[in-house]
This record gives sequence, C-alpha cells and structure tokens, in this order.
Amino acid sequence: MLNVGRLNILSEVARCGSFSAAAESLSYTQSAVSQQIATLEAETGVTLLERHARGVRPTAAGRLLIEHTEGILARLQAAEAELAAVAGLRGGQLRMASFPTAGATLMPLAVANFRSRYPDVELTLAEGEPEAMMPRLRAGEFDLALLFEFGAPQDSDGTDDATIRKAELLEDPMYLALPQKHPLARKAALRLSDLAEQAWVQTSLTSACARYVVRSCHGAGFEPKVSFESDDYQTVQGLVAAGVGVALIPGLALSPAREDLVIRALAPHPPVRQVLAATPGGSRLAPAAPAMLEALQAAAAAYRQPIAEA
Repeated sequence: MLNVGRLNILSEVARCGSFSAAAESLSYTQSAVSQQIATLEAETGVTLLERHARGVRPTAAGRLLIEHTEGILARLQAAEAELAAVAGLRGGQLRMASFPTAGATLMPLAVANFRSRYPDVELTLAEGEPEAMMPRLRAGEFDLALLFEFGAPQDSDGTDDATIRKAELLEDPMYLALPQKHPLARKAALRLSDLAEQAWVQTSLTSACARYVVRSCHGAGFEPKVSFESDDYQTVQGLVAAGVGVALIPGLALSPAREDLVIRALAPHPPVRQVLAATPGGSRLAPAAPAMLEALQAAAAAYRQPIAEA
C-alpha cells in the first residue's frame, strides 16, 4: 500500500517545481525529500518526476498519481474535520436506550438540556427493560443506557463486566399504592407484612421489579397473591384505584400519581432500586456520552426527594 506521506511529498514537489522549494515548504531537508521520492518511485516501479535544468515536472504516471493523491488527501482532511467536530460535540451521534419510567421522566429533561448546548449531535432513543438493553449495550448497539438494579450495583443479568461503566443517578424508592377506601389506607405506618392477605397487582412475573417484589414479600414471610399483571404502570395504577389489589410502584412511575390512590412509604425503610447510566468503557466511549451523563445527573436531581404521601 502506498504511503500517504510520500504521496503528499510528491504533490508538493510537483506544485513547487523543485526539491529544494518543496523541502522548504514541508520543513524537510532536500535530501529527505529526494529520498522519499526515490522510495515512492521504487514502490510504484515507474518514474514519477522528470528532472530538467530548472527543476522537476511530473511524468504522465506522476500526474495520474497526483490526481489520485489530491482526492485521497481531501478525504483524509474531511475525515479529520469530522472527527474534530465529533470530539468537540459539533456533530456525531449518540445512541441511547432507557427503561420506560426513566424514559418518560429523566430522559426528556436531559435531552432538552443536552440539545440546548449541543444541537448538532444526533440523538436516538430506544426503549426496553434493562435485561434486554444491557446485552445490546455490550454489543455496541448503544452508546449509553439507563438501567435500574436492586441491591448492590451489578449488571442486570447478575454478572460483572469490566467493559461497562456505571454511574448512579438516583435511588428510586418503591411506594405502596392503595385504593382510597382501603382499610389499611387509614393506618399511619405500614409494613410489608401488613399486606400478607392482600391481592396484588404487579408487573409481569418475568420483570425485574416483579421478581424483587416477590423476594421482598418472601422476606416478610408470605407469598403475594397476584391477581393482575401489567407492564404499564398507568394500568397498574388504574387497577389499584379500581380496588382489585395493592401494588408496590417505583417513584418514577408515580410521576404523576393518580388522585384516586393513597400512596404510602413502607416502614421502616421502603424497598429501593438504583437508577444508573451505563456506558462502554475505554476507547468505545462515545465523545458525547460524558455530556449526556452530566445532563442526566442534573435531571435526576429533581427526583431525589420522595414523593408526597397522599
């Protein structure tokens, strides 16, 4: 493969008309320029420059190679400019993913903040649960993903991965939602064990939140009696309001909460999930990702206080 540096020297010699003038233009010695041209002619197997008394001029083969060189150098300069633009957030793309409740609350605020500062960066957003998004983040389909975890931070599939970096955005408590006329709604402090005989509404059993609710109920000494399942928290709220059961709902999913619900924080401490932003590590980190992470942290600050109990 031809050396781009030598091709650039050939073009400069042809433009200047002599080795000495090209050497001065390139800040090389004349012998270095001559040596590079000789090496290029040896690589191509043809004479590229014709020497004459007043300097040099390209041969037919030299002119052909110079024409190609001009196109090559122009594309390289364009590539350098585009890379500089991406590094300076004047272009490029950021591919994001989020789980639904964060996508409806944190992400819109962060996107508005980011776009006000970096309008030329193209943003895309896909939605899904963490267990589906994490493998796609590892595979390079996304540059940043919003995830949630219960307990000690780890990958949502239970594995550690040194190629993924995680930044905690906030703790998202899970609140008890009751129908307004429920007998327990008048009780000042509720524990999970108080709900052992209640019908439950929850997300589908395969979801991380549902699995965590079931584990929590087991820890309180009972098996929850699940009457209805829905992965749409608005539907969950509606079912609770209709009186068919109680539910544990993350705070982000109660933005807003229905007025016909009673919302209580469980004593002594409510169950909590950690909301995280995950990005690839090392050289795979997208230039725009740190700026978006900053915007997400600012958006998360608005949700740090528990919601008011109704």
